Amino acid sequence: MYKLIKKTIDLGEGREITVETGKLAKQADGSVVVTMGRTMLLATVVSAKDAREDVDFMPLSVEYKEKYSSFGRYPGGFLKREGRANDYEILVSRLVDRALRPLFPDDFHAETFVNVQLISADKDVMPDSLAGLAASAALSVSDIPFHGPISEVRVARIDGKFMINPSFEQLERADIDILVAATFDNVMMVEGEMDEVSEQEMLEAIKIAHEAIKVQCKIQTELAEELKIVKREYSHETNDEELSKRIHDDLYDQVYEIAKSQKAKHERSEAFKAAEAAYVEKLQAESEEEIQTKLVAKYFHDVEKKAVRNLILEEGIRLDGRKTNEIRPIWSEVDYLPAAHGSAIFTRGETQSLTTVTLGTKLDEKVIDQVQVQGKEKFVLHYNFLPFSTGDARPYRGVGRREVGHGNLAYRALKGMIPKGEENPYAIRVVSDILESNGSSSMATVCAGTLALMDAGIKIKKPVSGIAMGLITDSDKYAVLSDILGDEDHLGDMDFKVTGTVDGITACQMDIKIEGLSYEIMNKALDQAKEGRMHILGEMLKTISEPRAEFKSHTPRIVQLTIPKEMIGAVIGPGGKVIQDIQEKTGATITITQEGDIGIVDIFAEDKDVINAALARVNGIIEVPEVGKVYQGKVKSIVAFGAFVEILPGKDGLLHISEIAWKRLEKVEEVLKEGDEVEVKVIEVDQRNGKLKLSRKVLLPRPEKKDNPPRSEDGEEKK
Repeated sequence: MYKLIKKTIDLGEGREITVETGKLAKQADGSVVVTMGRTMLLATVVSAKDAREDVDFMPLSVEYKEKYSSFGRYPGGFLKREGRANDYEILVSRLVDRALRPLFPDDFHAETFVNVQLISADKDVMPDSLAGLAASAALSVSDIPFHGPISEVRVARIDGKFMINPSFEQLERADIDILVAATFDNVMMVEGEMDEVSEQEMLEAIKIAHEAIKVQCKIQTELAEELKIVKREYSHETNDEELSKRIHDDLYDQVYEIAKSQKAKHERSEAFKAAEAAYVEKLQAESEEEIQTKLVAKYFHDVEKKAVRNLILEEGIRLDGRKTNEIRPIWSEVDYLPAAHGSAIFTRGETQSLTTVTLGTKLDEKVIDQVQVQGKEKFVLHYNFLPFSTGDARPYRGVGRREVGHGNLAYRALKGMIPKGEENPYAIRVVSDILESNGSSSMATVCAGTLALMDAGIKIKKPVSGIAMGLITDSDKYAVLSDILGDEDHLGDMDFKVTGTVDGITACQMDIKIEGLSYEIMNKALDQAKEGRMHILGEMLKTISEPRAEFKSHTPRIVQLTIPKEMIGAVIGPGGKVIQDIQEKTGATITITQEGDIGIVDIFAEDKDVINAALARVNGIIEVPEVGKVYQGKVKSIVAFGAFVEILPGKDGLLHISEIAWKRLEKVEEVLKEGDEVEVKVIEVDQRNGKLKLSRKVLLPRPEKKDNPPRSEDGEEKK
């Protein structure tokens, strides 16, 4: 048997979240089931009893997985089972990881595995906003050391009102959509997208989210108290306070001067390594025992961190000599790759992105097959972080979690500016390859993506720029840093990325590594970020100020037309015969989709003549012949009483022998033969069956009356 303990969180409007433990997965160190509507998440956590030897970091693994059975669906693919994590699962895993990781004790190094599974899915409930709560609750009911609890909620502004954890349908109307993670006292993580909102509106959303999170943290604390949870004792580090003090006293001034020297990234790194190596040699020479190099490295890193932070706080000097609000030099270029549909280089300091834009058809759209979401996406952005960008001598093994996360941030920053509907018939793929990296390559991707889209001729609504902000704090002192370096990110207390247009924020991502960050500091960071974004945007617009008026000559063109719904079948033909014939004979690519009562036909080709030929074929199929209209037809067959002429694809009319010429003909073959091109006029359309009567002679000069035998009103020659 089991003892079930359950807590309930009221979200208002008849919505509630339940957190229960004691029923499932009882052999894990901690497990809970979080339920909202019919959505259920099972979260488990297991941690090794001891740390591995020589591990001096927190080996945390967070995995979020969705079961297709949770929504009554079969997985796709040949094997019909869940495979590797998709991008959505990776993004949710990252959201949870980023909130949990800073809250484990610094000296806790046991391998810890957090697994969150979607075991039941409700079409109206978004599970990503519940995953953080589930993971934290599992840790709270375990004996694993953890400075939580935390929770995550989604806050959205819908029709002018803020709402916690809205449904999929409600979120479609939102102009603010952010996920916030926090402890009871402090915001830890923010990520989301907005429709060009102000800094104050974003802060208001964060505050509302935090109030909801406090309730969820309180529930977890009550759960742990009811279970009388006692955290385990551990000893994962061996420290030498005397050695730590000695290294600080001996090396602080030297490290401070290296930090102050304003060397380039690699030169500075080599100088720090040389100082550490020289000190190890000195210690080795003084001692007959083997030196604990890992401890020396750890304490040297502590000295480096303290020196860099003090340099900024006490002298206002950064590692590269900039002021706290100063942006590194920027240069950019477009149309660098002559064969790409659009390309740009964006370089800011020692960070560089080479970005391309490729335009495609509906056939190139990304297929989305998640458990709760199926469909297609016209705009995609891919981010590749190449090892040589930081001088690393290692192979590139494909896209990792970090790349998925950075690419998603850039995607969210730009997607709201991509034109929709008739303004943009293209599928668009943006690819950012990071060629150099020293701070915020995701923001370089946003800037390069904007430039490349304008270079490609995509009529984006407004250009978007992005900036990464940092923070250094010490009791009552703090410094907000614009356009942070990699070292400032690593050694600092905050990484806050903000993107936007001249009119407002489009996306953000914030990770806070300390407790007690005030909204006052957050507000200053946002205001300083706006100044930086506007400066960067100004530099970008010096390269290209608006989208190109025309696509490049080698860019495939798309002509889009609408047709009546009932004509879709005629264009496609039985078994696709007609549309395949058009594509084969013209060389164009044609796609047809139905939207309501109309069909959307896209004709895609690099050559204008190819498009025109395909367009003529499609127009011919959908056109309804009109009485009095002249057509260039082709004789398809000849019979005793006339010829059948195809005036439009699949549409024949009868050209009676009496309508071929003004003179009397004994045989049709006197004037026409099969395959002849002939100009004819529609003289009648039978309303009952749609049959057409054609005339050739009415388009010819009428002979003089003496050569013209008298005829009756119906055109027959009088006997």
